[in-house]
Amino acid sequence: MSEIIEALNQLEKERNISKDILLDAIERSLKAACKKDFDTDENINVVMDRETGEFHVYAQKEVVEEVERFATQISLEQAKMIKPSYELGDIVNIEITTKDFGRIAAQRARNVIVQAINESERDAIYDHFYMKEKDVVTGTVQRYVGNNVNVSLDEKTEAVLKDTEMVPGETYNRGDRIKLYITEVKKSSRGPRISVSRTHPDLVKRLFEKEVTEIADGTVEIKSSCREAGSRSKIAVWSNDENVDPVGACVGVNGSRVNAVVEDLNGEKVDIICWDENPAIFIKNALSPSEVIAVDVDLNEKSAFVVVPDFQLSLAIGKKGQNARLAAKLTGYKIDIKSESQAEEMGYFSDEEPYEEDSYGETENYETMYEE
Repeated sequence: MSEIIEALNQLEKERNISKDILLDAIERSLKAACKKDFDTDENINVVMDRETGEFHVYAQKEVVEEVERFATQISLEQAKMIKPSYELGDIVNIEITTKDFGRIAAQRARNVIVQAINESERDAIYDHFYMKEKDVVTGTVQRYVGNNVNVSLDEKTEAVLKDTEMVPGETYNRGDRIKLYITEVKKSSRGPRISVSRTHPDLVKRLFEKEVTEIADGTVEIKSSCREAGSRSKIAVWSNDENVDPVGACVGVNGSRVNAVVEDLNGEKVDIICWDENPAIFIKNALSPSEVIAVDVDLNEKSAFVVVPDFQLSLAIGKKGQNARLAAKLTGYKIDIKSESQAEEMGYFSDEEPYEEDSYGETENYETMYEE
């Protein structure tokens, strides 16, 4: 019987399936085989040695004067042939050997074991990827299925990248390795159903966490992030160590770290800015690469009025309003941007004190706001 244990040890190693689970399945299969042959398993007792794999199957039968149910009863005459001391009403344990089960019963036992192995494998895969939910994995493109793409996550597991979760303009070839964000892992009858995305905002955040050691060890924190997939992202970072520059840590030597993230994002631009607890400074930083002359913040309305140099207005707003829109998402503030000339025409500077970056101001309601 040691061959059984050796085989189970091999399965445990190769398929990451608990040997105890398989032994439990064998016990259940033996009972199932008995039920197939004898139409019951209520009186069946399976005893298995977990070290050697040796097992014994016993049918417990009541000693009766006249047998009406062969599966659960034995005559007094037959019982005394086993042991002379048996009397009516006693319970006799009769060993059943596997060769007595028959071909159909043996097949039934095999099916139960195979089913247990498959279920255990599905559970192991589910547990593995459930731990990676809300994290980044690397997948290998297999094939297109309609507008969707099948991606292999490992030798046994595939996920479907839906067209709604693909970055606009990206195309994939068989064998391409791509970074994916796991949005959800669910159990199903065919195994775990893994939902993945290339457009999720947290994909950028997780890529930086894996690329930047200072983020991994907690020295640098990503306070906020936002994204327009395939075009541009912004992340706001903060250092818990005054000797560590958070932006420099994320950029890396000669841009090595940020370039690695950009490559994983297929060329998507990434702005890294310093987070600040002062919303005026945070908003000023968020509008990078534009220069900012003044910022007035309305804390109650969560809005800000921003003045930029005339020649920087289009840069501050960005193409189709993207820079301002992303800054609003990053900071959580509605942002109204005016050029210096426009602000002067509105009388903004007439009675104002000189602007200070660490000051807070109050604004009226302005017409054009870039909202989160």
